[in-house]
Amino acid sequence: MLRIEAKGLTKEFKSYTSRAGLSGAFRDLFNRQYRTMRAVDSIDLRIEPGEMVGYIGENGAGKSTTIKMLTGILMPTSGYLRVNGMDPHRERERFVQTIGVVFGQRSQLWWDIAVQESFTLLKKVYRISDEQYNKHMRHVIEVLEIEDLLTRPVRKLSLGQRMRCELAAALIHNPPLLFLDEPTIGLDVLVKLKIREFLKEINEEYGTTILLTTHDLSDIEALCSRVVMLDGGKVIYDGGLNELRTTWGNQKTVLIEFTNPVAADSLSLLTKSLPVSWQRENELRYRAVFAEENTAISELLSLIIPHYEVKDISIEATSTEEIVREIYREGIAHA
Repeated sequence: MLRIEAKGLTKEFKSYTSRAGLSGAFRDLFNRQYRTMRAVDSIDLRIEPGEMVGYIGENGAGKSTTIKMLTGILMPTSGYLRVNGMDPHRERERFVQTIGVVFGQRSQLWWDIAVQESFTLLKKVYRISDEQYNKHMRHVIEVLEIEDLLTRPVRKLSLGQRMRCELAAALIHNPPLLFLDEPTIGLDVLVKLKIREFLKEINEEYGTTILLTTHDLSDIEALCSRVVMLDGGKVIYDGGLNELRTTWGNQKTVLIEFTNPVAADSLSLLTKSLPVSWQRENELRYRAVFAEENTAISELLSLIIPHYEVKDISIEATSTEEIVREIYREGIAHA
């Protein structure tokens, strides 16, 4: 059984538009005008048990709307949707027992009581026996290193401490599917690393399926082998992270440092026969960006070295963040 199966999943919102002036307001009383906005546009999505999938897109791309439909908060306008074999909205009471959700800016912990008390309340909500709770949560608490935080009120925790406790709370019932929406936003590097290590561990030990929505692509690179990219409510890429790099990350960049100052116009003139553009860092350091991957670096150097002394040279790999930025800038679509 697929953890998530969506076919033609669509969500539309109607918004009221008001006309200008007093006469317009009077007409609006009797004849309101609406416009329909399609936030999610006929997307297909299949996620197997145990997968860790990155779900990315710019602001307004439809990520949050999709997550709200997958978690049963919103009902789709049209399309087919099954999560853990259930309709998330119509079978909500049974469905929520099978998912965990962590929203970076929203808390499921009670603000003024101790973390342990919040865990106890959630244990009762999910009808978890003491034996199940102790067996599972002992391991979660130990790995996340939150034992010393259990007696403290949530309001007295730092953001990093609270996020670790939020993760533990989402996993009290050991759900097979975990939704993470910006789980590391605002956290320092060490806390991010700890959370990533923990997510890898629960994925390996329990086979937990994870759908990760984030603007921090380093999270995607650290955790996910597959990425789904959304733009304008449509899926424009669904595939492996390595395939994404291979398909669009083939631009070659060489950083060259000269011994003496060099003018950018001179470099462009010397290399006009090659498909290369130049980016100036300072008067000594330039980037040569190759438009064609098969252009040899030796060809570039053979044109430069007779005229300028090169102090250092290094080849730069294109980061995932740069690749994604370029895809959105160019409007490249690939389903």
